[in-house]
Amino acid sequence: MGDSVAIEWNPNYNISWLDFEAESNPAVFEDSLSVIKYRFAWTINSEIVDEKIVFFIEDINLFTEFHPRLSWVRHSESNDKLLKHEQGNFDLAELVRRENVKELQDMFYSKHFPTRGQNVEQRKQFAKEDSGKMIAEKVEELQLVYAERRKKYQTETKFGENEQIQSDYNMIFWRLR
Repeated sequence: MGDSVAIEWNPNYNISWLDFEAESNPAVFEDSLSVIKYRFAWTINSEIVDEKIVFFIEDINLFTEFHPRLSWVRHSESNDKLLKHEQGNFDLAELVRRENVKELQDMFYSKHFPTRGQNVEQRKQFAKEDSGKMIAEKVEELQLVYAERRKKYQTETKFGENEQIQSDYNMIFWRLR
């Protein structure tokens, strides 16, 4: 999987050091960095309500992805304990996704949004563009939630060095699988 642009979180796959493709950064304190982001896909439809064309979002899928080409490890410090900690970053992002995906979907499902445009094709294009911006804004907020949780995870586990706290987190992450 090391050649892929992004690795989608999967309960049957654990990242390996081969997935950390970027060059390490000698100017930073950390021995590794996992770049994890959320990606979404959605479908929209439109209808006429009160003589106005509106769009509505039928489906939103949210994915947790690890980005190998942006993630790195200082090879002199790579070990199983650190790798398990980095897997924890990925698992934590998935946990945050699961905790928040329904709320994200509920913000948009069963709601109508106005659209713009001079004709049906323009309205469809603007509906896709506008809905994408609306969802992206909420996904960015979710990314910030994950960043705060990740910061807490890093601090509490001392980047995996506090084995007892890391073990407690590992038990939480194990339930995802």
